[in-house]
Amino acid sequence: MARAQETFGKKEREKKRLKKREDKKKRKEARKSDEKNDEFIYVDEFGQLTSTPPDPTKKIKKIDAESIVLGIPKKEDQEPEDLIRNGKVSFYDDKKGFGFILDLENQEKYFVHVSGLLDDIAENDKVSFELERGQKGMNAVRVKKQ
Repeated sequence: MARAQETFGKKEREKKRLKKREDKKKRKEARKSDEKNDEFIYVDEFGQLTSTPPDPTKKIKKIDAESIVLGIPKKEDQEPEDLIRNGKVSFYDDKKGFGFILDLENQEKYFVHVSGLLDDIAENDKVSFELERGQKGMNAVRVKKQ
């Protein structure tokens, strides 16, 4: 019958494993002893960590749990983004099928694609349009000549 060979490498790996186990046990005991000495840490009204409890006179009023709305607000509650806006075509390339419209209210430029046109447009035309969120920002859609 052959005897199990215990090589130098096997002995070293076993020593490492036992040492790791011992170290882990020591760290666990050290954490337990530290927990007994821990104090409370408080957060003040500015979000800073302090060792003093908060002032009860600055306590925030109670919030009614019924008034908290969870989830996405309904379309009626959201501010309407589909308002019809007025603008001027600052650039439009008929061959490529896209361009930009300058909003007359806030002087912002919005991208417009040929798929969002209701009428044919050209540069310097006055148009009315609606905004819709696209991949890279707000896009002008449902564009009509005025």
